[in-house]
Amino acid sequence: MEDGYGRPPDLTAARAHWRAKKRSQPAEREAIGPGEESVWDYPRPPRLEPAHRPVRALLAGRVVAASTRALRVVETGSPPVYYVPPGDVVPGLFVKSELESFCEWKGLARYFDLRVGDVRAENAAWSYPEPDEGFEPLRDFLAIYPGRALACYLGDERVRAQPGHFYGGWVSDGIKGPFKGEPGTEDW
Repeated sequence: MEDGYGRPPDLTAARAHWRAKKRSQPAEREAIGPGEESVWDYPRPPRLEPAHRPVRALLAGRVVAASTRALRVVETGSPPVYYVPPGDVVPGLFVKSELESFCEWKGLARYFDLRVGDVRAENAAWSYPEPDEGFEPLRDFLAIYPGRALACYLGDERVRAQPGHFYGGWVSDGIKGPFKGEPGTEDW
């Protein structure tokens, strides 16, 4: 499970290991201005909160999810991850894949491929069918990777994908880093 994917053989031991892991911080942080947020001011363990702006995701020019009821998870070192309620996702486009991963705070995640016509984005989204304590409101909400052949928006702003292949944070103009996900940030 070095890359973060897969189900650990013992979920309780994996949770304890990752929660106890010592974390470092970057030597320098981006300065923030009025109305901006630093990912280094976000908490650990993460916090679940309502999204401040509408969210929208498209694939092949088609809206696949749009919500004014999305939730976001903010955690030290990462841009926010946005979760869309099941009722705000176009039915039938997200198909369960075989991939799973584990978060020491939210629990076991299941992944979904996204298909629009002949266009397919593998493992483009994930959800927590049985989230851990404190994250129950995320049950069956979909988090969508902005970097997997998708165009994702907060309001009218197109967001950028968090660095790296594993994390699914949405980088917007008001979010300042540096962000974990690049090589050398594994202990952040």
